[in-house]
Amino acid sequence: MHYIENLIQSIDLGSLQEILLRIVSIFLCLTVHETCHGLAAYALGDPTAKSMHRLSLNPLRHIDWFGLLMMFVCGFGWAKAVPVDPRYFRKPKQGMAITALAGPVSNFALAFSLMLGASAIYYCAPYSGLWDTLFEFLMSTAVLSIGLGIFNLIPIPPLDGSKVLGALLPDQAYFTLMRYERYGMLVLILLSFTNIGGGLISNAIFSVYQLFVRLLF
Repeated sequence: MHYIENLIQSIDLGSLQEILLRIVSIFLCLTVHETCHGLAAYALGDPTAKSMHRLSLNPLRHIDWFGLLMMFVCGFGWAKAVPVDPRYFRKPKQGMAITALAGPVSNFALAFSLMLGASAIYYCAPYSGLWDTLFEFLMSTAVLSIGLGIFNLIPIPPLDGSKVLGALLPDQAYFTLMRYERYGMLVLILLSFTNIGGGLISNAIFSVYQLFVRLLF
């Protein structure tokens, strides 16, 4: 009995809370990102995501557990890709680009909404531990969402930026780019561990964050 009591007392509840809130943040950002991919595809005529129940805010329909682990280990991760069939699109390349762009745009919109809520707390809520925790959660989740949006705009397959870039390329160059999609994740993991381009990404995240701060605070 004393062993159990000592074990409970040794648990760092602050760290546990931080981990749980971090998981909630990741679930929220990835779920909104993937759901908006599916909604964009559906709006353009592709029912694939809807038929596979991916137009859902249930994170368990979207989470890739290894991708979630990578979010903690490498600072970036991924969810299960929403299935998209470009044959339903009137203009396949453009349809894929719009569908891909919906993910990062949704992350920027989510970040703005979270910081709007944080702004309301900052100006209107009385100071308390609970409001302070909620404020920090909203702001840190906003930064994560901005980071996810920026990261996905990198034009390396399979990231969304490669689909946007593909819409601007000739068909032959587009198919060549997509042919190497399977190797893209290995390249991204390598770049993450070597931190190549990390400064540019950090600066881009900070710039968007500062823009929202100036608009809302």
